[in-house]
Amino acid sequence: MAETRRVYLDHAATTPVHPEVVKIMDHYMLEAFGNPSSIHSFGREARKGVEEAREQVAALMGATPNEIAFTSGGTEADNMAIQGVAHGRRDVGNHIITSTIEHHAVLHTCEHLEKAGYKVTYLPVDKYGMVDPDDVKKALTPQTILVTIMAANNEVGTIQPSAEIGRVVKEHGQAYYHIDGVQTYGNWPVNVDDLHADLFSASSHKIYGPKGTGALYIRKGIKLVPLVFGGSHERKRRPGTEGVPGIAGFGKAAEIARETLDQRIAHNTALRDRLISGLLAELDYTRLNGHPTQRLPNNANISVEFVEGESMLLNLDMKGIAASSGSACTSGSLEPSHVLLAMGLPHEIAHGSLRLTVGTDNTMDDIEDVIATLPDIVRRLRAMSPLYADKIKGHSAAPLTPAGEEHHHDV
Repeated sequence: MAETRRVYLDHAATTPVHPEVVKIMDHYMLEAFGNPSSIHSFGREARKGVEEAREQVAALMGATPNEIAFTSGGTEADNMAIQGVAHGRRDVGNHIITSTIEHHAVLHTCEHLEKAGYKVTYLPVDKYGMVDPDDVKKALTPQTILVTIMAANNEVGTIQPSAEIGRVVKEHGQAYYHIDGVQTYGNWPVNVDDLHADLFSASSHKIYGPKGTGALYIRKGIKLVPLVFGGSHERKRRPGTEGVPGIAGFGKAAEIARETLDQRIAHNTALRDRLISGLLAELDYTRLNGHPTQRLPNNANISVEFVEGESMLLNLDMKGIAASSGSACTSGSLEPSHVLLAMGLPHEIAHGSLRLTVGTDNTMDDIEDVIATLPDIVRRLRAMSPLYADKIKGHSAAPLTPAGEEHHHDV
């Protein structure tokens, strides 16, 4: 029996680790295994690995090495930024601004702070999932201490006007500006000065590095209260012996991303565009979610009417194709994506969403495989749907287009 061809299209959830990254991690696990705080040669070698990685991670975002604090991932980096600023600036104010489409690492942290007496404004987005910088400006008050808006959405791929938002925040003069850059870092050009960022979160496993490692950029002079206590590691910002293999691996992944970013963007964009055009051409009653042009190079998110997203996922998996519905962190939830609901999609259409995210390991053959496979799955699932049968008996609704409006063929 022939082995099923496997196609991985869930790179926004995690990426495979680059072989060069594995090689350097092996070195720090098996040879340079010392505690980086030790003064002997084993410790000095481990410390060298941490500091080299700090330089590599900083270089990919246009920062200086001493502005980088290593964390366990993007979630901790977001928490360190938001809680650290909130507790460190309580004497200045208690107001935080964010958006309705943030990752739960941001939303749940803001909700936690609300219970502690902080006030949080959740800005709306348009039908493409875009935050309006004017809404940020209107929401700023003398009590605002932090604005936290993601650089690009992890579900629908919309790239936010981060630099414009940053200018608005700088004009305010008091609030700090935090960017959750987990999806853009290593996948899209990032420069913290151009973005006017005071804090910027990044994650290793989104850029072909190991899981369990991330970083927070902290602009010099920014006051943060640490989340945990117990040592002077990471300039007293995050105590605990550094996870050297993971940090060194993250550094190598950042170095590779910096050297290949233009190729990565071109490769992913070509695959993404073919995937979107192919699926919208083959499937009726579908829509592209997110901005049609201002979107991550690797992200295709579509909603398919009259079909549950989970059913499509399971059927794709049986064909060897890995995708997701909503974000990986909430994939076990029965609720539709909070991002799609915030963009104005009705529950029944949001439930039929499918996120396909390509990577450097994908080929055009992979994409053609999906375009050939998914329509048959959708047709089988719709054949079991009484809603679809009713719809095609004389449906005259407006079609959905790749720009976020409904698209259908004559039936």
